[in-house]
Amino acid sequence: MTSNRYKKLGARHKARRRAVEMLFEAEARGEIATVVLGERVALARTEIVPPIADYTHALISGVVENQARIDDLIASHLHEWTLERLPAVDRAIMRAAAWELIYAEDVPPVVAVDEAVELAKELSTDESPGFINGVLGHLVHIVPAMRQADARLQEALAAPDLDDEASTEGAPGAEVAAEEIGDATKIGDANEAPTDEAPEQSASAEDVPASDAPAADEQGSAEPVAGAGTDTTTEQRDW
Repeated sequence: MTSNRYKKLGARHKARRRAVEMLFEAEARGEIATVVLGERVALARTEIVPPIADYTHALISGVVENQARIDDLIASHLHEWTLERLPAVDRAIMRAAAWELIYAEDVPPVVAVDEAVELAKELSTDESPGFINGVLGHLVHIVPAMRQADARLQEALAAPDLDDEASTEGAPGAEVAAEEIGDATKIGDANEAPTDEAPEQSASAEDVPASDAPAADEQGSAEPVAGAGTDTTTEQRDW
């Protein structure tokens, strides 16, 4: 008989955690995260590991597909730090959260930030939750402009091209929309840098629980940057 242990409340949180663990493992092994995901899917078919949630698939595929853009965005808001100097697990957490902020329209920004902070509490150093909260707090303010610019670019590229020989680069408004996307990522650079210092010691593979180990006991919800207090919708809906 199939167990219901993987169908409890908080499925989205578990899906995020497994995605972060696989992103971490992939970097440690020098693999693409989708390769690690494929291995887990194969193991899940034999019931060696729990089934892989659809949201875990979406997170990993989204991060891999957009990693260059995500990394550039995060790096541009790491004042006096570089992405490479951060603990590997913190990179994985922020990449997953940044993908949610930019591309997951069904996830409120406050939930994405709060979930990232909770994962940092479970998987990383004591300094990481505050630092991650500060960086993602900057991203929350620029994401709406990025999404609008993305939408305008897609509309411009989809517009009929009167010149059959013209490429999509010459589509009406495409160049302007592309420039808006670049400008949007710079919004907030002049804002005050996060007050929390970045963690000094990088996490090793041994510091992070195995990808398919049971999740740690739930901890108290951190205060999300984007709102005053924890978002109460997380108690009513599993984001």
